Amino acid sequence: MARTARSSAPAVRDVLMMATPSKNADLRWFGGFHASDPFPAFSAGGRRIGLLPGMEVGRAKEESAFDEVLNLTAIIGDLRKTNPKAGVADAIVFAALQQGIHRFRVPADFPVGLFQRLRELGLELHPVGAQHNERGTPELFPARQVKSKAELAGIRAGNVAAVAGFKAVEKVLAEAKADKKGVLQWQGKTLTAEILKEEAQVAILRRGGLCDIGLIIAPGDQAVDCHCSGSGPVRANELIVCDIYPRHIASHHYGDMTRTYLKGKASAKQRKMVHAVLEAQRRAIKAIRAGVTGAKVHTVVQDYFKSLGYKTGLVKGVYVGFFHGTGHGLGYDIHEDPALSTRNPHPLVAGNAVTVEPGLYYPGIGGCRFEDCVVVTKKGCEFLSSHPYDWEIA
Repeated sequence: MARTARSSAPAVRDVLMMATPSKNADLRWFGGFHASDPFPAFSAGGRRIGLLPGMEVGRAKEESAFDEVLNLTAIIGDLRKTNPKAGVADAIVFAALQQGIHRFRVPADFPVGLFQRLRELGLELHPVGAQHNERGTPELFPARQVKSKAELAGIRAGNVAAVAGFKAVEKVLAEAKADKKGVLQWQGKTLTAEILKEEAQVAILRRGGLCDIGLIIAPGDQAVDCHCSGSGPVRANELIVCDIYPRHIASHHYGDMTRTYLKGKASAKQRKMVHAVLEAQRRAIKAIRAGVTGAKVHTVVQDYFKSLGYKTGLVKGVYVGFFHGTGHGLGYDIHEDPALSTRNPHPLVAGNAVTVEPGLYYPGIGGCRFEDCVVVTKKGCEFLSSHPYDWEIA
């Protein structure tokens, strides 16, 4: 009986959000508008409607992708003529009913207090969060996974900024010299991960990017923890994982690239590991095309590493080998669907933008990861990033 009741109920297609677009990629995508304060927005029969504070209405009408911009401040002011306690919830209900809408889907991170108040006022709300349908696409905004030409251009621009960071790091490493203890010196002082980060960030900013959620420059065994940001002195003959993921300021899209470096001369184990990771990335990229699952691409990398004898697992309390996914989607968020990992059994589709970043990590040898971005096509994929893989710096 319950199944029959659900199937006979009207489909809930319209979406309601209350968020800050500078922090919420769904709202940024939905409204095409950047703001640092929260506001409500909803869809109504395919139209996108934003309720903006009075001070933002003019800019939103000029810059946003909303089909209609309503003045939230004015609506609340009018409602308070008859209801002195009227607030945002009352304004949302008023605007929704004006459009003939009384039920919405809302994301799982929708504000709890507002959710309760809207229900008290009679709106029917259905949380959907990041759930996926049978095709593996998010229920809230499935179109976000297929990038437009403008979105792909934004990702490319983010990666151009990342490349500026790599060039800055390469320049410093080329100029650095090792002291008698093997510690690198640069411009009269000990070279540290912090100095490399600073040089990279300055170059990235000059190319229109911003490392608003940080970056990774992890020397030696620090990089065995694949998300260790890195700190302290840099030594000769050790691997340095440099993972740069800047946001392109103008488009608000992220780039994401990784290169591994070594100043000096690599050992046989280091060289073998670097070549293995580069080949694994090449194989993964070759495997990507529409119709192939993210899990399958990941398996290609896992099988290759196993064939070379690289073991993955917990050793003395430390994870070693290849213990993360092969890649992830990106765009307005640095980590989006679809994933290239065992948790994604769904086929990739043309227009998905994903990173490809296999890695290997062993104490005593260090960490190694190479990462590029591609867009999935019907027959393969195309690069959204470009930079040489010249990892050994004399």
